[in-house]
Amino acid sequence: MAALQQRLAAFAAARNWEQYHTPKNLAAALSVEASELVEIFQWLTPEQSARVMEEPDSAHRVADEVADVLAYLLQFCEVLGIDPLAALSAKIERNERRFPAEGV
Repeated sequence: MAALQQRLAAFAAARNWEQYHTPKNLAAALSVEASELVEIFQWLTPEQSARVMEEPDSAHRVADEVADVLAYLLQFCEVLGIDPLAALSAKIERNERRFPAEGV
């Protein structure tokens, strides 16, 4: 994860894009990319959406949008000093306490 964040930072630095990588801009870009992922599934039935990775063109589009979402999320975390894996682990722990499995 850290290596990918460093690679993304180097890519942005080589193009002098760091000036645009503010938390606000990165959050907006993340939202746009997530919306582009949603757009792929917008008019599919649940059954079609479950099979989206079976067709090479749609599989490629989904993978590209997932990559874009992850890239912006990692850059967002880097700018704000968030360890995304630690944040996810802490959130899962809170959810386990909040929504216990017993009685389900």
